[in-house]
Amino acid sequence: MSDYITTYGGTHFMPAEPDVDKIHITDIAHALSLICRGNGHVKHFFSVGQHCIHCAVEAAARGYSERVRLACLLHDAGEAYMSDVPRPFKKYIPEYTVYEKRILELIYEKYLGSSLTQEEEMLVKKIDDDMLYFDLRELLGEVSSGKEPEMKSRFSLEFIPFSEVEKRYLEEFSKLYPLRKNSKG
Repeated sequence: MSDYITTYGGTHFMPAEPDVDKIHITDIAHALSLICRGNGHVKHFFSVGQHCIHCAVEAAARGYSERVRLACLLHDAGEAYMSDVPRPFKKYIPEYTVYEKRILELIYEKYLGSSLTQEEEMLVKKIDDDMLYFDLRELLGEVSSGKEPEMKSRFSLEFIPFSEVEKRYLEEFSKLYPLRKNSKG
């Protein structure tokens, strides 16, 4: 048995020993477009990629920097290499959280140039939490006891085919990231 996964682009990626040079935005966009939010326990397929796009658009609507917008787009990118584990369960598997955080830090370093500041982390988390409110309500019919967050953007939780989500993810990425010449990304 191998210690690596083979990505969509054919890269052998080792989640326990991640190599920044083996992280590619095309693999991230493809995988996130096919991973379902809520571990699949939703009314219809709604991808992590679509969620990340919504987060980036909301960050723009709130007037956040391009760096924070890109961080919002990438905030779940580690799941492209480790899959999605529901929040309530993550606390019981601390090793997963360590590996996930390491991969995400590498992704941020590669595409943002550095880790997020504490303030940037708070902005990204707030948008992620606000989007979760609507995910729970619209995709699960679960009403939160908290106050409905005030959103600045318009978004839809309707089904979008994975190929369209992948395309939109890459388009949003290209708006926010200066593409490097001769780089696979």
